[in-house]
Amino acid sequence: MNYILFDSFNRNKLLPFVYTRPVADIRVGILTIREKWEKLLNAKTSTLTEDYLSKKFPLLKTDENILINGSVLPTPKLIDAIKNLKKGETLAKGDFVIAMWLGSDDVENVNSSDSGKTVQTNLEFIQIENNWDIYRHNGSALVADFELLTTNRKSQPVSGTNFISGDKDLIFLEEGAKVEYAFINTTNGPVYIGKDAEIMEGAKIRGPFALCEHSVVKMDAKIYGATTIGPHSKVGGEINNVVIFGYSNKAHDGFMGNSVMGEWCNIGADTNTSNLKNTYDSVRLWSYEEESFVDTGLQFCGLMLGDHSKCGINTMFNTGTVVGVSSNIFGAGYQRNFIPSFSWGGTRGFQTYHIDRAFKVAEAVMTRRGLSLSQTDKDILTHVFENSAKRRFR
Repeated sequence: MNYILFDSFNRNKLLPFVYTRPVADIRVGILTIREKWEKLLNAKTSTLTEDYLSKKFPLLKTDENILINGSVLPTPKLIDAIKNLKKGETLAKGDFVIAMWLGSDDVENVNSSDSGKTVQTNLEFIQIENNWDIYRHNGSALVADFELLTTNRKSQPVSGTNFISGDKDLIFLEEGAKVEYAFINTTNGPVYIGKDAEIMEGAKIRGPFALCEHSVVKMDAKIYGATTIGPHSKVGGEINNVVIFGYSNKAHDGFMGNSVMGEWCNIGADTNTSNLKNTYDSVRLWSYEEESFVDTGLQFCGLMLGDHSKCGINTMFNTGTVVGVSSNIFGAGYQRNFIPSFSWGGTRGFQTYHIDRAFKVAEAVMTRRGLSLSQTDKDILTHVFENSAKRRFR
């Protein structure tokens, strides 16, 4: 069977993160949503997403296709229900569409398709509907991924130099992982250390926690669960319930809590993100879908930082701040709660961060990781630059 992960019609709720990727390529837990589906389906997937992303994330159609909502986190029972679908059927929970069996001609009209029969399910699953759901559901997703990745496998030995509290069997080290003289507590959840990742001496880790391949936790860092550090990243300071997609750094002192950071981001030394209002009210967050601030219903909400965005030293982010793609932020005082993509500046004002300059910085950053900024990547960023122009400061 050909499996396609599709972006539903309300994908804008997950901006700025889906400016540069389909919904299924959001990381939550240890793996991205796509990686979870592919492991449980034991099959590769393709993507139905926005036209400007389709060159990097192409669609593969056949005569018979099962389309799966890319915002849904899979479970073994959900996999069984999807595999039991018959031709022309839709799997749904109430009005929410989970999966559809469609012919080639109907695939690209998935959000308006009227299938012949709907199969209702009462199965429980997690949906990543809003951008704050990424950190809010990270604990449950991380525990599920830990079981998926480690069942019937043996961890590399955990060095006797470490101080372990809780069940040592809930620590899993992949090949090449290095952990020495660290404090690790698994009382509240597992700790997963990816291939060739490192936790330096003096770091304090509380699960659930995941450090993906080639990433580093620096000396004396303090990390509370549920936190995921994606691949090729460096973190330090104090972190609480944060998801970093990958290839990003928060390498120095400063607090970040209840936040999500995309790829190719950098946080300056001693930067702090507020995650709680002085009034203890629920946090309002900028919504690209509503073009206004919306109530998250959450008391704790920090920073949503889009791909390629960076900030200078001692930056202070207000509770519930959204920063778009490829913005460069600096200056004393609290920053605005919403900073559009390709903004350059801070508390003294903003100007447009010209795309050619942004390309130059992105190329320099990616070269350090042995990668390059492709023309396809430039085309995606150009689309975001043009799409976000109306929101930028005049």
